[in-house]
Amino acid sequence: MALLHRADLTPSKLELLTAWLPARAWYTGPAEPALAKVGAFRFDDPAGEVGVETILVRAGDGPVLQVPLTYRGAPLAGADRWLVGTTEHSVLGRRWVYDATSDPVYACALAHTILTGAAQAVEEFEVDGVRRPRRSDVQTTAAGSSLVAEVTGIVRVDDRDPAVIATDVLDLTVFRILEDDPDPAPAAPTLTATWEGIAAPRLLAYATVR
Repeated sequence: MALLHRADLTPSKLELLTAWLPARAWYTGPAEPALAKVGAFRFDDPAGEVGVETILVRAGDGPVLQVPLTYRGAPLAGADRWLVGTTEHSVLGRRWVYDATSDPVYACALAHTILTGAAQAVEEFEVDGVRRPRRSDVQTTAAGSSLVAEVTGIVRVDDRDPAVIATDVLDLTVFRILEDDPDPAPAAPTLTATWEGIAAPRLLAYATVR
């Protein structure tokens, strides 16, 4: 369960991404993108310390881009090159925002979701002491697998499209650019998603157990 706060972010998530995206090697849009949010979904951090959110954005009439992010209350050691930026959260204070492909919490959550067929996090707001659910505008489906593997760390990250996160037990392939006519799903456990305006699920990621 992801407990969300009704809060202001300065700068906003889209403002952070507008400055960060053009410098990515896999980004092919305009140098000063006017980003629009397509949707988002979250995973749970079992420890409850790290926010794990995947945002789908579009620059103009370009393709939908998948941008997984993690939100931390302190810097992630050794991850300076993956820092998207910092933002001031009106409830939680300063948050360090990372490209989640470098974050072991994201890798663990993504692997668990794909292999077990788990659902995305249920999102709730607390209003006057009462928690109220919020329906996500992106719905994910994990195929599940008979394979069992528990990720404990990241070995390396290939920062391209698709990004490849090599962990201690498996490889996670994460698609950055979600084309209108995607390639067929691989013969591997997958994560797909649907959102308003698309006719068929899009492949977001898959896992290859070594």
